[in-house]
Amino acid sequence: MNDSTPPTEAVIENAVRRTMAGETMAFEAIVQQFERPLRLWLATQAPPAIDVDDIAQRTLIAAFSQLGKYQLGTNFAAWLFTIARYQLKSELTRLHRIADYHTRFAPELLQRELDRRSDSMPELQELRLTQLQRCVAALSEQESRFIVWRYDESLPLEQIASHSGRSVAAVKKQLWKIRRRLQECVERHMSTAGEIS
Repeated sequence: MNDSTPPTEAVIENAVRRTMAGETMAFEAIVQQFERPLRLWLATQAPPAIDVDDIAQRTLIAAFSQLGKYQLGTNFAAWLFTIARYQLKSELTRLHRIADYHTRFAPELLQRELDRRSDSMPELQELRLTQLQRCVAALSEQESRFIVWRYDESLPLEQIASHSGRSVAAVKKQLWKIRRRLQECVERHMSTAGEIS
């Protein structure tokens, strides 16, 4: 058989048999044969946030460590892809658990942080507010308009988009940039005030 001929089931079975007998380097033929098909299959099954290369690697490691459970003479590819399906399912479960944790506990953690900040020195909070007002006053006329629409008038993003002639996505991005600039401005003034005092 030349190098361009794909390995047959018999070649794969032979590599499995040799690996089971302790010739670990024989498993390399299995990796070479199935690494790409595993990645392609996972790419069609997994949502975009999943690292298919990582799942493929975990599948091959699991297959190697569980090779004693494989019954010679059966379909190795089907056995391997069953492991891949299980690895993918485990990863999705893990990600759902993390997302669920954040959904359930993030509001509570945020409230704790807000409580902690409000319990901190009133003078410090007052200074932060003064610095924020100073930073808002330094915004351009257009940026100030966005702040007024969103936070003084509580306009929905769609209405701000209509007023400004921009898309909702562009409005979100603009507001994010303004909030970031204000936060950086407040922090800068707070550190300067801390150096002076």
